[in-house]
Amino acid sequence: MRPFPLEPDRAAMADMGGLVLDRIVDRVEQLPARPATSPLSPEATADLVKSFLAPPPARGGELKSLLARLDEAADCALETAGPGHLAYIPGSGLFTAALAEFYNRATNRYGGLAAVAPAFAALEESVLRWMATEVCGLPAGSGGLLTSGGSMATFSATVAARHDRLGEDLATGTVYTTAFAHHSVAKAARLAGIRAAHIRLVPHTPDLRMDADAAAAMIRADRDAGLRPFLLVATAGTTDSGTVDPLPRLADLARDEDLWFHVDAAYGGFFRLTARGRQRLTGLEEADSITLDPHKTLFIPFGTGALVVRDLAALHAAHDGTGSYLQDMGDAGGVPDSARLGPELTHEMRGLRAWLPLHLHGTDAFRDALDEKLDLAEHVHETLSRVPELEVPHRPDLSTVIFRVRPADDVRAAAERADEASRLLLERINAHRRVVLSSTVVDGRYTLRICVVSHRTHHDRITEALDLVTAETARIAAGDVQGR
Repeated sequence: MRPFPLEPDRAAMADMGGLVLDRIVDRVEQLPARPATSPLSPEATADLVKSFLAPPPARGGELKSLLARLDEAADCALETAGPGHLAYIPGSGLFTAALAEFYNRATNRYGGLAAVAPAFAALEESVLRWMATEVCGLPAGSGGLLTSGGSMATFSATVAARHDRLGEDLATGTVYTTAFAHHSVAKAARLAGIRAAHIRLVPHTPDLRMDADAAAAMIRADRDAGLRPFLLVATAGTTDSGTVDPLPRLADLARDEDLWFHVDAAYGGFFRLTARGRQRLTGLEEADSITLDPHKTLFIPFGTGALVVRDLAALHAAHDGTGSYLQDMGDAGGVPDSARLGPELTHEMRGLRAWLPLHLHGTDAFRDALDEKLDLAEHVHETLSRVPELEVPHRPDLSTVIFRVRPADDVRAAAERADEASRLLLERINAHRRVVLSSTVVDGRYTLRICVVSHRTHHDRITEALDLVTAETARIAAGDVQGR
């Protein structure tokens, strides 16, 4: 076989593109019928993983056969793009964003310094300004940067807060969050040089929100003990239950105590496009910095996070850096360099994958889709609340509903038996492979989650999921522990 050229001609590029596009269109069309979990056995999965660990050959292969292998790899996974993925916080991935990313990777424009590709940098800046002002309600002049995900956004926010409030003396810096905060919050603090012992977990109220009074008491006690409280992190949509912390009260507390106020709105932030979301997320506009994940509730492909900040100068001050080899870079008409706002110098233009869908579909399409998810979550809550054997402890703030098998009484042994029944229930639901749910632990209890986020999840699949939950719950309650 002749080596495949690194620069194929027009005909070859068209043929290659057609092969890839045909497979993608077929896959997207088949998503409603595809299993929500991998159809492979553990043994077949292990064999496939082993085959992909092989090094590349000296002489190339055929694209069609290589694409067939990629299809195998794509099938060996949770079907996160499909309508049945109700676990974790789904990322469904718009087809139009994939087209934007294909264009982006083929043109291969550099994204770290605006002067290299000033119009694309302005395009990306327009997306960030929209997120900061129109979505989050920050004032004019706010901005930020697109990141690989929420973890990197939270890390950059923590570095900015540390630099702004602590300077170079980090030894006694102290951070405040809750047990329901995403684990990236504590990780970001440690990476930013904050001692693990100075990451405080504020108690939560019975409805799973940060207790603002407890936070205030902890901050004052730590300050009296010689520590330096500098960062308060609230969550606008926890991963466990979708709960929104009391943002207005926490904003007031941060302002009164001179703390940087960061809100992790990776999951919940874009719900502010809806009337209900804007009301439930009141106070987000008071934050100093906000984490967003367009790859969640804006349906953009994975690898797209965002950090928006009230004061862009504070972000710049914490991350600025340059070298003499960059001295030829000029100004790009006032568009900031993302490399001077975060830790990455080299990265792709991330804005195209959001800009094209937003301009092609219009923001109303995203608003309508998110309203649908709120409606579906309310339907899930109402339906499961009518099942006597289930405990549905909290009405959803956003689009996550938590539930578990109800204990027969209040004794510890009954709760443990209910937890085992809840584990069995999750296993039985997911075994159907039409939907996939996930679990968490809430106040010591094993708890199931239904998270409705995918733009491809509609009433028909939610009805199917609820039918599975109620049917399997009834079987377990009747003593059927062997499965179907």
